[in-house]
Amino acid sequence: MNKEETVTFSRLKTAFCAGLAAVGLLVQPALAADYPHKTVKLVTHSSPGGGTDVFLRELIKHLSPIMDVTFVVENVRGGAGAKAIAYLAGSPADGSVFYGTTPSYINTSLLSKPEKTFEDLDPVVNLFQDPQIVFVRADSPYKTLKDVVEDAKKRPNQVRVGVSTPGSLDRQVMEQFKAETGTEVTIITHDGGGDVMLSVLNGTSNVGIGEIAELRGQIDAKKIRLITTYTEQRLPQFPDVPTAKEQGINLVVRKFRGIAGPKGLPREIVAAWEDATQKVLQDPKFKAWYEKDALIPAYMDQATYKKFTADFAEGQKAFFTKYGITTE
Repeated sequence: MNKEETVTFSRLKTAFCAGLAAVGLLVQPALAADYPHKTVKLVTHSSPGGGTDVFLRELIKHLSPIMDVTFVVENVRGGAGAKAIAYLAGSPADGSVFYGTTPSYINTSLLSKPEKTFEDLDPVVNLFQDPQIVFVRADSPYKTLKDVVEDAKKRPNQVRVGVSTPGSLDRQVMEQFKAETGTEVTIITHDGGGDVMLSVLNGTSNVGIGEIAELRGQIDAKKIRLITTYTEQRLPQFPDVPTAKEQGINLVVRKFRGIAGPKGLPREIVAAWEDATQKVLQDPKFKAWYEKDALIPAYMDQATYKKFTADFAEGQKAFFTKYGITTE
């Protein structure tokens, strides 16, 4: 090929590539090219500002470019999560709609026995364990969890504790708290963690149970104060906050955060989520967010997450029996 032919070929190659790019035919990453939907809905039972709502809205910022998908978060509230479960169960199993999972969707299924339950959904992936913390308003007289216990013993049913939905893990753990401490407190349920925070700030609840992500703004503004964590060890982000176990109260709570979808999701859809989830957990910007808010990476693929969910449900049944929590 002479010099003139080489120049002509180069120009033709450039023009051909430019043409492909103009019509979007240049090769894209396999995951983006293969995913069948450009818009995907993520449903949560949580109210705006609640833990799952905050988690999903942050997740999609980093997941969207990885999957080349536009995500939309929708709050389907009511029935302590039952409406959201029913919504998912009735949605097409084509990868266009998913649900942000927490223990609430299992507890609601077991306790209220709705028409559709967690067994009507397919676990897809798990991302995190989310430490549970106990907090009060900044001007509260309670400095520790022991202070709450002592006051509750002096004034039965006068200490008001804010939790999220009736089916939430934090609500159920309050039964264990009462049994462990020999106290009676008034438990106030809400639509989500954001509402619990407001309840504490306005004085409706004396104490709240929640997660760091939903409280971060008020923590930084010094409007609320953390008094304990329901973890095995102190959180590195809050080294001055003692665990419940350090205060003589044997409470450790393991809350998970993941994704589920309608029953019967195609394997290729699940594989796309498994791949993307592992990538997003390594994303530096997402990692900076979840480490700051004390989320603990706990990736599970679908097979592992299915077994975990089934085992967790059995464990919750035993928990309800032990603490006399009705399943009617």
